[in-house]
This record gives sequence, structure tokens and C-alpha cells, in this order.
Amino acid sequence: MGHFNLIFMLSLSLICLCIYPYHISAQLSTKHYANICPNLENIVKQTVQKKFQQTFVTVPATIRLFFHDCFVQGCDASVLVASTGNNKAEKDSSDNLSLAGDGFDTVIKAKAAVDAVPQCKNKVSCADILALATRDVIALAGGPSYSVELGRFDGLVSRASDVNGKLPQPGFNLNQLNSLFAANGLTQTDMIALSGAHTLGFSHCNRFSNRIYNTQVDPSLNKQYATQLQQMCPKNVDPRIAINMDPNTPRTFDNVYYKNLQQGKGLFTSDQILFSDQRSRATVNSFASNSNVFNQNFVAAITKLGRVGVKNAKNGKIRVDCSVL
Repeated sequence: MGHFNLIFMLSLSLICLCIYPYHISAQLSTKHYANICPNLENIVKQTVQKKFQQTFVTVPATIRLFFHDCFVQGCDASVLVASTGNNKAEKDSSDNLSLAGDGFDTVIKAKAAVDAVPQCKNKVSCADILALATRDVIALAGGPSYSVELGRFDGLVSRASDVNGKLPQPGFNLNQLNSLFAANGLTQTDMIALSGAHTLGFSHCNRFSNRIYNTQVDPSLNKQYATQLQQMCPKNVDPRIAINMDPNTPRTFDNVYYKNLQQGKGLFTSDQILFSDQRSRATVNSFASNSNVFNQNFVAAITKLGRVGVKNAKNGKIRVDCSVL
């Protein structure tokens, strides 16, 4: 019976591994391409720098692309796939229509630069290039640089229907945020650290207009900030008008996002709730008071995010064209 129980427990463990794919990160390594494409990181970095010099939008667009990719089917570059006549892909779901084209362009150009090197041609996944480009844009904006784990394969599927319910929404409360992140193996602290990426980039008026134009202004909003938002987003304004997520240092990756939350200047309900809710306030205060603590937690969290739903040679491939399955 002891032998039978051991076999049963081992079988159960294997089943658990299949159910929770974000635990399978053993294949990832910072040295994965050391012999395959030894100059990979420099090639990607040079491409990203060139793109960054053309437009700052490259930074928030690439970071957001990475998040949206990893939260749907895992970090497998499925968000880069273009729709076809018989398949509506992830990028064309309603939640992804606002993804800026500069993020996609960054990965496409970096992939082309990598494949221009004979030794590297068709040997580096789009998913890994996106992960590297994300690290590079964060550093270019003044954020921390960190080692990126590599060895992901690209996904074989990209469906708009798979996006439903997988991404955080502007109106989420703390329970909803924690639940969504926990489904990807991420803790509340990870979630608060990753939310700090909202120190960069912009949002459109229709994503937060309910906070400034319902029967009353959201009481958690700083009154002066609410007035500024109303001036920038009048009631009948084009909903596509963009507003900086961080009103103070929108082009710098720093901890000012958390200082803004302390002052009631979180643009989304899902931002401000991190300070309003007593359960998360202490972490916000910690990150606001010490940029090193924030940076360390952000690096730990984005590294964990990069392990979500990683594909291998059995359930993935190295895509020749990032936009084509």
C-alpha cells in the first residue's frame, strides 16, 4: 500500500503541475541563448534605443504589451498575432484595441535585427524578444535594469475570446485585483509593484470619465486634480484624447506614482484603491517613501510575471513572423 500511495501522490503532483502552468519555469535561464545567439541582448537593446529616440511612446507601449500578453495564455507573444479571415486574434479584442502600435513595432524591428544575424535566424522567440525589450524600455526611462530569464516559446493560439475577464479593469476594487493576479501566481505585493508601471504612459478620457462626471465626483479623487481632469476631458470631448497616468513625472520610471496615490491623484479607481484600502495602504506608503524598495519589488514581480504560462517545444514554437501563427 505504501508503494501505491507514493505512486498516487506523484501522479497527483504531476496533475497539479498541469493545472498551474505558471509554476513551470525551470526551462527559463538568463543564459539560454549564450551559445545559440550570444549577442542577442545587445541586438535587441540597440533596436529599442533607436525606437526610443524616435518616440517616447515606445516605453509605455512596450511595457503594456508585455503585461497584456502574459495575462492572456501566458508570456507567449500571442498578443502580437494578427487576425485572419477565420480568426479574430487577441490584439483585436476590445480590451486590446488601445494598445499603442509602437509596442508592436518595437518587437517586430528587434526580431528582424536578430534574424539578420545568420547564427540567430529563426532561433529566438518573439516572446523572449518582448521580455527583453520591456526590460530595456524600463531602463531607458530611468527605471531599474535587471536580468531577464529566457527560453520561452511562442504560443500556437491567439483568440480574442480568450482575453475576456483576463485583464485588470479601471474600476476594479482590491479583491478583484488580488483575485486576477493570484490566478497568475502573483501576490498582492506583486500587484501593487506592477501597478507602479502606471508612472508611465497615458489613458483615454472614457476610461475614467465616470469618476469625474457621475452624480458626484469620486470622493477619493483630489479635488484640484478632479478639476484639472474635467478641464482636459470636458463632457463632450473626443474619448480618445489621452491623459498622462502620472501628472508629475510621466516620462520617468520612478516611485512618484505612489506619492500621487497618497494625494488622491490615482487616475483609475483601480489605482486609488491601493491607497484607499487599508489592506494595501502600508505597501503604497513603503514604495512611496523608498524608491529602492519599490525597484526591488518591481523587479521581483516582473520576473515572476515573465514566468506565467511559459510554453516549451511541445506546446509552442519559434515564430518566423511574430504576427503569424
